[in-house]
Amino acid sequence: MGIGLGIFLLVVGAVLTFAIDTVVQGVNLTMVGYILMAAGVLSLLLGLVMNTQRTNTTHREVVDRRTDADVRHRDQY
Repeated sequence: MGIGLGIFLLVVGAVLTFAIDTVVQGVNLTMVGYILMAAGVLSLLLGLVMNTQRTNTTHREVVDRRTDADVRHRDQY
């Protein structure tokens, strides 16, 4: 989800910064676009780092072997 969110924020920020020329009272859309693009880059980088860490993990299986493993015990009450 981090990579997709990063790309989405980059696209929305670029549209607000470079494609929209409307003026909204009290809101600088260019600055909002730059902030969204910065958040998109940060999200994209964090998503890539988390994805590479996830692929580098190792799994270890521990098998406990006992001589009486096939014997089943039932408690009588």
